[in-house]
Amino acid sequence: MEKFVIKGNRPLIGEIDISGAKNAAVAILPATLLAKDVFLIENVPDIRDINSMLQILESMGAQISYANRSTVKIDTRHVQPGTVDYELTKNLRASYYLLGAMLGMYNSAKVAMPGGCNFGGVRPIDLHLKGFSALGAMISTDGGMIVAKANKLLGASIYFDKVSVGATINVMLAAVKARGITIIENAAREPHIVDLANFLNLMGARIKGAGTEVIKIEGVGELHGCNYSIIPDQIEAGTYMVAAAATCGDLLIKNVIPKHLDPISAKLRECGATVEEFDDSIRVSAGGRLHGCNIKTMPHPGFPTDMQPQFTVLLSLCEGISIVTDSVWDNRFRYVDQLTRMGAQIQIEGKAAIVQGSAALKGAPVKADDLRAGAAMIIAGLCAKGTTEIEDIIHIDRGYEDVVKKLTAVGATIARVNFPDPQNVVAKRA
Repeated sequence: MEKFVIKGNRPLIGEIDISGAKNAAVAILPATLLAKDVFLIENVPDIRDINSMLQILESMGAQISYANRSTVKIDTRHVQPGTVDYELTKNLRASYYLLGAMLGMYNSAKVAMPGGCNFGGVRPIDLHLKGFSALGAMISTDGGMIVAKANKLLGASIYFDKVSVGATINVMLAAVKARGITIIENAAREPHIVDLANFLNLMGARIKGAGTEVIKIEGVGELHGCNYSIIPDQIEAGTYMVAAAATCGDLLIKNVIPKHLDPISAKLRECGATVEEFDDSIRVSAGGRLHGCNIKTMPHPGFPTDMQPQFTVLLSLCEGISIVTDSVWDNRFRYVDQLTRMGAQIQIEGKAAIVQGSAALKGAPVKADDLRAGAAMIIAGLCAKGTTEIEDIIHIDRGYEDVVKKLTAVGATIARVNFPDPQNVVAKRA
């Protein structure tokens, strides 16, 4: 197995390039199943979740090749509908997008229950299945598999009781070839929703309203291949923004869309950090200890839940008391146990964390409970006095490309090392 070893208490200074958006890519790649054609997709991040999705597509008959490390050619002309089993989906939450894509293309889908991050409770996909049912699909389960079948999908009006990124994306995938018009109300508005809609429209779909609460989809008979470049990853960018502030550093973060980072920028400024925006980059610096603020996660354009653990690390070093409330997921504070081992003073009360800022953290052995918790542990290690060792880094590899290389280039002392059993090494693209 592998772990990260970090010698902390050093400011991050320099430039970091942001990779393509994980949350957009895991939706766009299965969307290629909606056409029998060839796609050239640029700015694809080289991370475990994406490599897992590409492996699934290849298992279904797609031909995958690389023009370079971040540009993937996908030929779906020989894909055949089939079952996507648990071994391929167990570590990938976004595998449920295969349901929408296969249902949209073949009027049937059979996919194992998705895996991915576990926040200490069930992450249901009831809204996804409700959307499929509204389009005319019959839903059942078979030995841990989700089965969706329809004679013909028909457009429908669908209202989500709760904003759901995954359900919005899945219904979009299923509805683009359905007969008639589909209207999704109370739709998610995240940037990767817009990116998927732009990709589908380039394939020949007719989608309007992505990025608003109401999305209108006019079904079409056929879709075709295209060339497309995925947007930058707002959460990767936000993670490095917080790392710059937490280490009292000065980072120019390149290849970003600053507008996507507005909620993060606003909170960093509230804490006293300096945030400068440029056309496709953003600079974050902090000259000393910052002061705390309150955070409440909300669906976009609110503060993203995927940035909550990272920002809590920063707040644990700020002056004063801060309150962090996560209104999106239950029990997303499991990582706090790891932070308290490093000296953080945090008390959990239901969906809120009360953070008493302290002057320093101390290096300790910790683990990554999930993807974003793992990113939080990295930031904590970068700030801490002494050495921090982070285990279960397979979670971090799911969403952060070249994290050691990027951080080393801006002054961090971080290494990936093997320990007793050298398994689960991530395969790298040539």
